[in-house]
Amino acid sequence: MLTENYISQSLELHLFFGRIMKEHSLFLKAGFTPANPDFSAKAEFYKNEFENLLNRAVSLSDGRISENVLNSDEIVTDFTLEAEKQTQKLTGIHINSSITQKELNLKCTHCRETSIRLLQVRNLNTNALRLLNGLISLKEKILERVLNCQMFTLNYPLLIEHILREAKLYKKYIKILESDGIIDTISIKENECFWNQIMMEHALFIRGLLDPSETELFNSADKFAENYSALLKNCNNAQNKTLIADSLAETKKFRDFKTAGVKGIENCQIRSLILPLLADHVLREANHFIRILEN
Repeated sequence: MLTENYISQSLELHLFFGRIMKEHSLFLKAGFTPANPDFSAKAEFYKNEFENLLNRAVSLSDGRISENVLNSDEIVTDFTLEAEKQTQKLTGIHINSSITQKELNLKCTHCRETSIRLLQVRNLNTNALRLLNGLISLKEKILERVLNCQMFTLNYPLLIEHILREAKLYKKYIKILESDGIIDTISIKENECFWNQIMMEHALFIRGLLDPSETELFNSADKFAENYSALLKNCNNAQNKTLIADSLAETKKFRDFKTAGVKGIENCQIRSLILPLLADHVLREANHFIRILEN
């Protein structure tokens, strides 16, 4: 059973976070100016490497991931494929959408190739840790340069800190799996506080990337930021208690807001600086948080 948990949790982790990391790399690359070709090339490198890692994870995942994860829309959504096509066209950055096609066809029926897959999954985890060390270092260098006025990028400093925290959480989960064989040491409160902060920052980013003429959407995003700020404060002050019902209710409302946002951006009905894939990206993270809260 421990081996089965190790395999399934590792693969589920890579299906979610591997995609998140490759998209972080793409967003970094899209935000650089011609003054930083070396950093642009490094971001392209990590985009490609995490794309390869995700592709390998997908090839191992059929029949190995839970129905809850598969049906959560945290791996891909109905909008992901179109968001990738539009983002590639808008940025000129290549995206391997065949991976998304494969993910849309994943199933959760069980199969039995444990001994072979155990070694493959362990190698996948080792490779992910190596890549994460490099990507975390890159994000830290970018943040340091931005904060010291040595680099201009279209990405907010808070966004760089945001994606750095997510990379460190991914690394933490893999290290737990490699040491314990199962992720069960992260408390509900710790998860809730972490993702409430992520959701709050999503609302701040959305507010900041909307065109000034989008007053109604701006005000809605601002309200979500206020609500999550309160939830985060309460979560941090709750000692061993959790506020799951409140976080879940707010995140379902935010999920619906983000869903409408993806539709509006893909259909060119919202004025913003938000790439279609970024809109889908933050929607998947809300779906991930909802699954955590409901489990």
